[in-house]
Amino acid sequence: MNKKRCLNCGHSVSDEYCAHCGQKSDTARITPVLFIKNDVLGSIWHVEARFLNTLKEVLIRPGITATNYISGKRIRYYNFISLLLILFGFNVIAFHLYVDTAKIDLKAEDSKTIDFFTKYSKATLLLLIPILACNGWIVFRKIKFNLAEHFVIATISLIGILVFFLTDDLISIMGTYKPLSGISDGIDRVLETAFIFFPAFVYINAFRKKYSWAGLAWRLLVFYILVLSEVLFLMLFIEKFL
Repeated sequence: MNKKRCLNCGHSVSDEYCAHCGQKSDTARITPVLFIKNDVLGSIWHVEARFLNTLKEVLIRPGITATNYISGKRIRYYNFISLLLILFGFNVIAFHLYVDTAKIDLKAEDSKTIDFFTKYSKATLLLLIPILACNGWIVFRKIKFNLAEHFVIATISLIGILVFFLTDDLISIMGTYKPLSGISDGIDRVLETAFIFFPAFVYINAFRKKYSWAGLAWRLLVFYILVLSEVLFLMLFIEKFL
């Protein structure tokens, strides 16, 4: 009996995927129907499903998502850095749309600041990740995660924050319609509280079984003092050299 061989690398295959190169063993001839079904719709659905599933996991159980990824369970998640950059792009678009829709008359200083962050948005974003990661590494030393692993946790924290920012901008755009302005203001306050405390939720969700509630509380207090001090210093530095 002739063994089935992978059409990509020539190795024998006995399962759905080639154990040597990972290509599917069933590679039927390309037809218009199969191309649309498998290559076009299949690829879009696969990316969209992972994207939405990763967003859901980041918002509902971010700490567990981080520790799962760190422990090697990665195929189920959309790439975190790609997700972060996509969300940041949406945030920039939504913010400018809000400014245009609300017809906000920005002061020269505010306009200059916004132009700076628009121009250097990716660099600014990348500065926030090491701030969160380094402080997490210092405060949660007992866990014995290395600095790179704390970067994963920081990235997930920032993804959640950007989701709240984006939602806040979209709600603010809706609030420019006067009948919805009162509801919009209330939701804005909830979202502002949510993004401030989201990193705390990440660490509680990740390390609840490793620390007592008192141990988590004082560590998170120190973490927030360090982060807020460094962010304030960064903002003053940027304001001085704009």
